[in-house]
Amino acid sequence: MTVNWNGDSPIYIQLYQQVITRILDGHIKEGEALPSVRKVAAEYQLNPLTISKAYQMLQDEHYVEKQRGKGLFVKFGAPKSILIKQRSSFLSSEWPLILQKISRLQLSIDELPRTTKEAQ
Repeated sequence: MTVNWNGDSPIYIQLYQQVITRILDGHIKEGEALPSVRKVAAEYQLNPLTISKAYQMLQDEHYVEKQRGKGLFVKFGAPKSILIKQRSSFLSSEWPLILQKISRLQLSIDELPRTTKEAQ
């Protein structure tokens, strides 16, 4: 898998977000192991400390747990916790900006697409 890293934020934050997205999208399920630090470092050609930092953030937020000698595993209930946090963050920081833009462009609710296909 090829990744284009954004220069605006640290790679470990971007990697953290990728794991969060993969958990939310169901690509990494509850109870499933995360890829090892070595595997991710080799795949993305990154310093293992970068991956460790992203993984530590996931542990600090109690989304994953370390099983001695086995690795990191997604905790049961983590997808729901992530969803709640992501929704709250979206509604408090992103949604107000979207509403401002809709208002500025004088769009009505009927003009807004209901699906991504309608937007295209």
